Parts: sequence; C-alpha cells; structure tokens
Amino acid sequence: MHVLVTGGAGFIGGHLAEAFLSDGYDVTVLDTMDPFYDLGIKEHTKDVQRELAAERGVDYSFVDGDVRDADLVDDLVSAADYVYHQAAKAGVRPSVEAPREYDEVNVDGTLNLLDAARKTDIERFVMASSSSVYGGREEYVPFSEIDPTLPVSPYGASKLAAERYACAYHEVYDLPTVALRYFTVYGPRMRPNMAISNFVSRCINGDAPVVYGDGTQTRDFTFIDDVLDANRTLLDTDAADGEAVNIGSTDNIEIRTLATEIRDQLAPNLELEFAERYDADAEHTHADTSKAQELLEYSPEHTIREGVEKFISWYRENREWYEPLVLAS
Repeated sequence: MHVLVTGGAGFIGGHLAEAFLSDGYDVTVLDTMDPFYDLGIKEHTKDVQRELAAERGVDYSFVDGDVRDADLVDDLVSAADYVYHQAAKAGVRPSVEAPREYDEVNVDGTLNLLDAARKTDIERFVMASSSSVYGGREEYVPFSEIDPTLPVSPYGASKLAAERYACAYHEVYDLPTVALRYFTVYGPRMRPNMAISNFVSRCINGDAPVVYGDGTQTRDFTFIDDVLDANRTLLDTDAADGEAVNIGSTDNIEIRTLATEIRDQLAPNLELEFAERYDADAEHTHADTSKAQELLEYSPEHTIREGVEKFISWYRENREWYEPLVLAS
C-alpha cells in the first residue's frame, strides 16, 4: 500500500511518514520546504525517513513541491492508496499579515488534493484541521464538534474552510474524507517557535521563560504519539468518513502553569517574564474527545506533564543539533 503525506517533512507530517514506513507502507512525501522555521529540522526529518525506509525495505520518495501545483498533485495522488494531507501555511500570528497566502495554500491547495482524489479509487483522504476553528471562547470549553466554529485568525478561517470542503466532498462525491482537528500538538522535532520548545530551551540555558499575556490562557496540548495513534486507526476504519473529529489530550493547562512546571524541572531559581499578548491568539483550547473515542476508540495516553517529561528527555539527547535551531527562532 502506498501513502502520500503532504507536508511530510514537517513536524506532524514527518512523524506520520515515519510511522507508515515503520508499518511497512511505501511512502511519498510532498513538501515545499517553506522556511517558516529553520529548514535544518526538516532536513533531519528527511534523513531519518530515508534511513528508516532502507531498514524496512520499503519505497520512499521525497518530492520538493507545492500543493498549489495542481498537475503535480494529480500525478502524486493518482499513485496513492491513502492521502494524509498535513501541508499547510502554519502560524496564527503570521496569518494576520498575509491572509490571502493562507487562503491560497490552505484552501486552494486542499481543493487541488480533493479534486485529484475524487478522480481515483483512493481508500481514504485524511486532512489536518485545527482547534483554531473554534476561536477559543470560554463559554464553549471544552469544545465539541457540534459547538460553533468562530475562528479569530485568518489561519483558523482557512483551516475551517479546508475541512468543510473535505466533508462536503464526502457528501457530494462520496469521497472517504476525515478532518482531524488537532489541539496544539507537541513532541520531538516540534516547531522551534512553539511555547514548550521555547520554555525548555530558555530554562535549560538559564534564561527566564517568556509568557505572552498574563498567562491565564489555557491550552490542550496533545503529545505526538497520541496523534499518530488516531491517524493509524484511519487506515483500517471508515467509521469517521465525512466527519470532523477532535484530537486532543486528557486535560488543559494555563500557560503560566506550564511555564512554571518546566521552570521547576530545569531551573527553579528563575522568575517568569511576561510580554505583550497577540490579539489573534485564542483565549482557551480544550477538546471534548468523546466523538473520537466513539468512532476511533481514541484514548490519549499522555498527560501534559508526562508528555513534557518525554520531550525534555528527547531535547537533552538531541540538544546538539536541535537547540541551535530553537535559539535562532
């Protein structure tokens, strides 16, 4: 079986490609190598994937290309049994400066893939959506899939449009699509400009962690291994076809509490620092995962504290190559 992973050199896509290679699938990765963060992380991911494919004796190819290239997308999708669409223009805050670019990549790019997929007998089209579609209003926490979708950033609006197209293609073209609404995924090789990676890198180097706003914002952080479990399940079940499904963790945490816990593990004498908050940041995220449990038997295993401990351990082991990239961000 052949899996196409768009955005497969990125954080979540990279881990997905590795998981499929480990399971014995042939994998094609499509990634535009956008320097949204230091490309050293993506290059490291590609090296890991090549080595794993050689060990497992499966086919692996990397294509440096863009989901906005409809002809390229047609060619790649026609050869795939599954499409795992993780490619996107990332970042809530940068989307405020370039909303049309986010629409072009996240919406038009997704439509290119959906149009290509409905020309084939594809087994399933799984796309990455985001908790940003909810907008973070406290009265709806924890968010369930029947709650209003009220994104407060162009990024969130683009992800909502893309997932709605995916679900509509299931309805009108009978295309087996699933949209997974990820809630702040973290873990090894995560983007260097995320809160957890920054808190860890600053504390481990004796610098105070910087919290934006007063730190009372809450986040539902989801460890990458739990995300992989949900995606792997979709190789074998059609129970979620046509649906948008939350993929979150078991709890949420205030940002200032998270910063304090990481500080206490690494440098307990440091004081927290606070900086101005960005308006496009959601106030709260917390997933109701009952739908995922019902349809996918999803049961996340990592609390935020357990996941952070694993990330810190990985960070220490990979500090030589990873830390300079985090510090440069």
